[in-house]
Amino acid sequence: MTRPVTLFTGQWADLSFETICKKAKAFGYDGLELPCWGDHFDVDKALEDKNYCQNKWAMLQAHHLKCFAISAHLTGQAVCDNIDERHQAILPVHVWGDGKPEGVRQRAAEQMKRTARAARKFFDAAPADIKKELHRVVVNGFTGSSIWHVAYSFPPVTPEQIENGFTDFARRWSPILDVFDEHGVVFALEAHPTEIAFDIASAQMAVAALKERKTFGFNFDPSHFAYQGVDYVQFIRELNQRIYHVHMKDVWVSPVPRRSGVFGGHLPFGHPERYWEFRSLGHGSVNFEQVIRALNEIRYQGPLSVEWEDQNMNREHGATEAAAFVRKIDFAPSDIVFDAQFNR
Repeated sequence: MTRPVTLFTGQWADLSFETICKKAKAFGYDGLELPCWGDHFDVDKALEDKNYCQNKWAMLQAHHLKCFAISAHLTGQAVCDNIDERHQAILPVHVWGDGKPEGVRQRAAEQMKRTARAARKFFDAAPADIKKELHRVVVNGFTGSSIWHVAYSFPPVTPEQIENGFTDFARRWSPILDVFDEHGVVFALEAHPTEIAFDIASAQMAVAALKERKTFGFNFDPSHFAYQGVDYVQFIRELNQRIYHVHMKDVWVSPVPRRSGVFGGHLPFGHPERYWEFRSLGHGSVNFEQVIRALNEIRYQGPLSVEWEDQNMNREHGATEAAAFVRKIDFAPSDIVFDAQFNR
């Protein structure tokens, strides 16, 4: 049995929840991955309105859609970050508050705890058939990082600075993960530049900083590794049982040098002189057959969630094409050893 194909609606939050449900079904998706912004999933309403979660499921069912994860990337980003005016644009008003950095970080941490409680309440309200398919309750997201600004080591960075960054991460996220544990929810970090983990090496450091607690895992997304030169297939193999969710997202990387490099040259997405660019599935450089084979090796059975980004393509065309692409590229692992049949 192949995996369900879902659409992450974070980039569609300008549309109402009902509208994206209608569109996603028409695009060919089995379900949605719901972001905690727009009106797609409201953490506070989920906790305070006794009918909110049931109403969300009723809308999903009315459009024959499922859900296997919610995502809290924007609030999670503020937990460890060096806060500045950019964060105000992405955070709920009550999390931003007066904008004083430590207060923002603390309120973001409290909101992540509330997100764990809301996720449990939401999935407890799920229909029985969804619960049968649900391997775990997952909240995807970002962590932020107090040391991202020293990713390039000049002026020279000391080992103590890096160690302090991971210590800060563990100090801030451990109490959050305690609440995740309490409610039987896992957190899946989307390893990504600007997060505490952005490649295999830093992902292993993050796991170690948290003393390898199982509550913390990853939302695997190959697009963030390919342009960095990170072996995204090896990420699956090394982090294997910590792959709690998967984003299907493509990125194009120029085969020849360009005027801008890995850091983008301050050029906006869509600029023709960028060295790399997020592309609709099948139009980039990611080898998705190898991704599927690696996911089969680790026996990943969760959803394949399309995160659609392509600055130069109509998103409805791209999302429809992407759903078909994932269905074509996905295949179940073998349940036999093929050459064992020679002995019959």
